[in-house]
Amino acid sequence: MRPVLPQWSGTLAVKAAVFITVMCCALAALLGVLVHVQVTNQTVGQARDQALQRLTQATERYEAGDALWPGAGVDPPELPRELRRMAVAGDRGTMVADRAGRPTMWAAGPVDGERALAVAVDYSQQARTIEGLDRAILWSSGLAIGATLLVGAFAVTRVTRRLHTTALVARRISAGDLDARVNDPRTGPRTNGPPDEVAAVAAALDSMAASLQGKLLAEQRFTADVAHELRTPLTGLHAAAELLPPGRPTELVRDRVAALRTLTEDLLEISRLDTGRERVELDTEQLGPLAERAARAAGSDTEVRVVRDVAVETDRRRLERVLGNLVANAHKHGRGPVVLTVDGPVVTVRDHGDGFPEYLVAHGPQRFRTEGGTRGHGLGLTIARGQAEVLGARLEFANSPDGGAVATLELVAE
Repeated sequence: MRPVLPQWSGTLAVKAAVFITVMCCALAALLGVLVHVQVTNQTVGQARDQALQRLTQATERYEAGDALWPGAGVDPPELPRELRRMAVAGDRGTMVADRAGRPTMWAAGPVDGERALAVAVDYSQQARTIEGLDRAILWSSGLAIGATLLVGAFAVTRVTRRLHTTALVARRISAGDLDARVNDPRTGPRTNGPPDEVAAVAAALDSMAASLQGKLLAEQRFTADVAHELRTPLTGLHAAAELLPPGRPTELVRDRVAALRTLTEDLLEISRLDTGRERVELDTEQLGPLAERAARAAGSDTEVRVVRDVAVETDRRRLERVLGNLVANAHKHGRGPVVLTVDGPVVTVRDHGDGFPEYLVAHGPQRFRTEGGTRGHGLGLTIARGQAEVLGARLEFANSPDGGAVATLELVAE
């Protein structure tokens, strides 16, 4: 099972900080090791050459019968065993070891067959030099890592702040605020090179939002213009239909004219909702009786269940419009029984038909859309969603596991 990491560990700033820290540590360790090895080899090499030179001088004095100076002797007790064995075997060598608690460079060579002549050269200064170098490498590496991390974090934070702003604007656009723009100054003309990638994303988002807003405004104007243009001839057509003699053809004409008038009124209502200028007239209403009136006004046999009644502050006319559209859609596109349930501030309308199309559940109602050759859901659900937004309510669409479409309206209770 993979471990669950905290949410903050997935942010770009944290990932960049970890990456910069790891890379700085790796680079500092590599450079520190190279410098340490180079300086140590040079220091040890110089001390070894000095010790071997003194060993050569001591060997000449010993063979000439002269007295040896302090630090040189035959088979001294402090001589390391490994170096003694090498000298007795006939080879010359050097080794760093402690002598009376001080670092010492030993050099030894063979004399008189089974004996070893050795000299000791103080190695304390070289050892302190290497230790000081190691401390300097550690301190400088730490300072370099800290400074690099601060500079990198500052640079990454600026980038992530701009990305966060772009994401917020994208969410606002997704929520319906088509006037939202990033307006990153880096998206404007520059004389010192092209914009960076974040600015390019911001410019693309602003361009997309402007294009989307233009298309939606054109669609809204078209809807409003069509509805207004149809209203006048339909009024005349309705008046003319009323003058026709009674009979089946007249009933068919009047029925179609009424359907066209309803469609035109729906288009006008949608155009008003699209402008975002609708204002609510709030009043306190008992939700149970209001839902019963809306179900009766829909003109179909609907079962109303009031599990828990509650008072809500709402616009009665708009709320009845929402509930009436939901009930009418359930009867028109689903199958009975249709049940309207009031449970506190939550109202559900359920039928027992084939359920909502997948696109509607995923993206909400879309005007006149059809799927797979089936009949679409018209404008009723679109109007219901728009009026619910005006009321500040939340309208969601789902399918019941045991079949049927479920529309859930959640209001704000007092």
